[in-house]
Amino acid sequence: MTDTIDFSDFLKVDIRVGTILSARPNEKAIKPAYVLEVDFGPDYGTKLTSAQITAEHSLESLPGMQVLAVVNFPPKRVAGVKSEVLTLATMEEGGRTVLITPSKPVPNGTRLL
Repeated sequence: MTDTIDFSDFLKVDIRVGTILSARPNEKAIKPAYVLEVDFGPDYGTKLTSAQITAEHSLESLPGMQVLAVVNFPPKRVAGVKSEVLTLATMEEGGRTVLITPSKPVPNGTRLL
């Protein structure tokens, strides 16, 4: 179990919906990963990220998929990629990683509340 936080702390985390435009293998990653190009709409633009989601998501299935990502972390270099957002996924004890997606299409840039 994790520590309890105030709702105001949660609101500091800016989570937005974006649509994956393209996906390619991240050749420099130690563990298999994809480089994702994600469109977060006119206010946030297109961002890159590296995600270890290869076991559950094929390259072909990703373009057009809407995902949730944290957009207000500072950029971080991950296996040669300037990762500008943190794409959210579930992670089971066995390492299975599944992307978090909205249940219905929403405009890119929509904030999670």
